[in-house]
Amino acid sequence: MAQDRFAERAPAKINLYLHVTGKRADGYHLLDSLVIFADAADTLSVTAGDDLSLIIDGPYGAGLALEPDNLVLRAAQRLAQAAGCPPAAHLHLTKNLPLASGIGGGSADAAAALRLLQRFWGVQLPQAQLHQLAASLGADVPVCLASIPARMAGIGEVLTSAPSLPPCGLVLVNPGVAVPTPAVFKARCGDFTPAPVLPSGFATLDELVAFLADVTNDLEAPALSLAPVIGELLAVLRGFAPITRLARMSGSGATCFALTATAAEAQQLANLVHAQRPDWFVWGGGLFCANPALR
Repeated sequence: MAQDRFAERAPAKINLYLHVTGKRADGYHLLDSLVIFADAADTLSVTAGDDLSLIIDGPYGAGLALEPDNLVLRAAQRLAQAAGCPPAAHLHLTKNLPLASGIGGGSADAAAALRLLQRFWGVQLPQAQLHQLAASLGADVPVCLASIPARMAGIGEVLTSAPSLPPCGLVLVNPGVAVPTPAVFKARCGDFTPAPVLPSGFATLDELVAFLADVTNDLEAPALSLAPVIGELLAVLRGFAPITRLARMSGSGATCFALTATAAEAQQLANLVHAQRPDWFVWGGGLFCANPALR
């Protein structure tokens, strides 16, 4: 190995819209969603070791430290098995993102582990095999592998290119309430929502916001019934219009996001929200760039 230490960022996944389009015979719901990634991220690093171990720290590390079957370790073990190499590595996860919050934190961490350990162990699974391995870990892991804008369908495993997107800023706010995804789906009622027709691209933020106004997050209502504070959070974000161009819940909640014209405006909005609710997790900035040379 040319280096003693490798590191990967695990950016937050944001569902700009999320339609529940149907349900399979095995009980899994079918989804359609346009996904982007925020520059807010957990960090995973690795150094050489004789066995497989994981240290977790960071603002939200305590909630994961007690888990005997962490998704990062599961990803490492399955990758080693698939690649036919010993599962030997000392992993260190700094957990900056809230848990069970609808921004794919655990899935992003698992995807980062797959990227990181392929480099560290000097292995390269065929893309189809890696995608299948990622899907076996969780519905959001495949889209988190590349951490680039994408359209998700099926139960999350069907990925296609996203329309071209305009530059924008992004604010994430979480009220400190964990909302388990299974409970949100259980609370959901009503008809399914068809997948929208997406254009090839959005030339401006105005165009993107206008499109998003006609679609929805079908999990927002059931999540709000379980955690009414989500409604308060959205009201706070929308109260700062016109800086806030659009506010919506991401995934199964409880994290909500706001789109702004620039990363600087996102930071300004984050400061305003934090001043009102210093007890909430608040982050403001830009979108994640998957190309290390451009970060």
